[in-house]
Amino acid sequence: MFDAQWIFQILPDLLSALMVNVQITVFGYLIALVVGLLIAMARRVPFFGAVLHAVTEFIRTTPLIVQAVFVFLLTPAFISPLTVGIVVIGVHYSAYTAEVYRSGIEGVAKGQWEAARALSLPARRTWGAIVLPQAIRKVIPALGNYLIATFKDTPLLIAIGVGEVLTVARQIGSASFRVVEVYTIVGFLFLLVTIPSAIILRRLERRYAAV
Repeated sequence: MFDAQWIFQILPDLLSALMVNVQITVFGYLIALVVGLLIAMARRVPFFGAVLHAVTEFIRTTPLIVQAVFVFLLTPAFISPLTVGIVVIGVHYSAYTAEVYRSGIEGVAKGQWEAARALSLPARRTWGAIVLPQAIRKVIPALGNYLIATFKDTPLLIAIGVGEVLTVARQIGSASFRVVEVYTIVGFLFLLVTIPSAIILRRLERRYAAV
């Protein structure tokens, strides 16, 4: 049986910790969007692109939790686990968003590139006015899916001591011996974030994604 009074007592601590997960997701995802786009654009440079491809494949094929622990152990003590977690999450998912951007860029018709070259448009103009507006619209659904995936992976940062919701839940469960109840509440809290996010992303997909 769930004790409603006890749940209301621990709920503020869990909600406060959940905001840490949201913070990690927002900043990590922004890093992933920016770095992933830069990687996708740089991969069109022949030799440099091959190196970046190897690096992104390495990141994608190694577990996030291993990357987090490895980077944390090499990071100076004055850098907080939260900062390490945000950077690791961002870089990890940049390897995925880079592939998403790449597919969108390759989906732009070759005639568009040829027309830009024929008009002697500078690279900045070609990317900013012709290629990226078309490419990004096509990949909005995939990018949105990685936002939710980023949020669901934030509890893995418990391995480096980030005070997110799973860390607090484990502490509460250990102190109260009510592990099932506290983890059930955490599950519902995650649903309260992911379900509305999924609904919003579907609406954005219908509005902005290319048909």
